[in-house]
Amino acid sequence: MILKRLQLETNLADPTNCYIIVEEETKEAMVIDPASEADKICEMLEVLQAKLKYIYLTHCHGDHTGAVVELQNRYGAKVLIERKESENLRNPEVTLNYFIGIPDIRLEEDSRIDDNDFIHLGELEFRVIHTPGHTCGSTSLYCEKEKMLFSGDTIFHGTWGRTDLPTGSLVDIMESITKKLLILPEDTIVYPGHGKSTMIREEKPIYLELRQRDF
Repeated sequence: MILKRLQLETNLADPTNCYIIVEEETKEAMVIDPASEADKICEMLEVLQAKLKYIYLTHCHGDHTGAVVELQNRYGAKVLIERKESENLRNPEVTLNYFIGIPDIRLEEDSRIDDNDFIHLGELEFRVIHTPGHTCGSTSLYCEKEKMLFSGDTIFHGTWGRTDLPTGSLVDIMESITKKLLILPEDTIVYPGHGKSTMIREEKPIYLELRQRDF
């Protein structure tokens, strides 16, 4: 497997991590959270000689979706998003495009995904994990073979995603992290939507301490 991280600029302070995954034998590729700078994403796909099959959205916020339309038009790739989140995708009060200065383009998904669905790139298999909390339809994407988790804005190095935005919930995000993500193997590498990567073993102590405080 080939994995590339692109840090893409939006009008927010922190760049968004966009991940390009390529299955080496077939060259089938998936782009996770193409936030902006479509030309930069396309250039990397061309360098990798990749065939873009899927555009995977961990959630609907505009700082994760800004380059979707251009990639759709150029490659004909299928846009995947969780079932509940597909409705949020067309709701400007949830996407917050206006807040970060992105035009209110109504995106359309090609397929709605559900918890425990599987996505394949050649021999690579990824499992969808519904992780509500940052938004009600947020998901993470787990590759057991490669010990990788793409967590969107659910869990970061040393902290968790915001829950004060529309459809967010602190209770839900804590449930998602403690009951769905921290049960993964401790050597799983976590690739979040912003900031640097981490590992499940590094994040566990934070939530164990919080649990003792009845969080």
